Amino acid sequence: MAKILSVSGSPSATSRTARLLRHLDDRLRQQGHDVTPLDVRALPPEALLGADFRHPAIVEATALFDEADGVVIGTPVYKAAYSGLLKTLLDLLPQYALTGKTVLPLATGGSTAHVLAIDYALRPVLSSMGAAHIVPGWFTLDKDITTGDDGTLTVAPGTAEALTQVTDTFSRVLGGRTAVLAAAG
Repeated sequence: MAKILSVSGSPSATSRTARLLRHLDDRLRQQGHDVTPLDVRALPPEALLGADFRHPAIVEATALFDEADGVVIGTPVYKAAYSGLLKTLLDLLPQYALTGKTVLPLATGGSTAHVLAIDYALRPVLSSMGAAHIVPGWFTLDKDITTGDDGTLTVAPGTAEALTQVTDTFSRVLGGRTAVLAAAG
């Protein structure tokens, strides 16, 4: 169906954000989408910190954004905003890297005090980068995401239902957009 880039902006190796994204990636794959995960923390520090637009890892990341029909952006919330790591990557992408893309913003955090970070911190940046459609996102409390000893992810029932709804909405919108683009092309 559609090509989706699933971006985790978490700096943590044991990130709830990344685990949640990979869980949602599986749902999108089951719906027929081709999903590529991108963990920003795995990019070489010299590429990110050196602001090297020509570094092979940044060139490759830019190509992944370019090839995607849709982008899922996940970030932990720190001090009422998205992660600095995600900000660094977004700063290194071309100004209009999201032109024509459908975007699903997701955030995780420890307090409901940060629930508006998607709308007031992340959404304006995604919009300024040319996103064609930013579907309603979702903020998930850290306490609603648990990982078992065997690595299985469990999401609290109410949160799981809400995430299913936003993910399915993203999938439907993206499916419609790719069908229209294919017919026009």
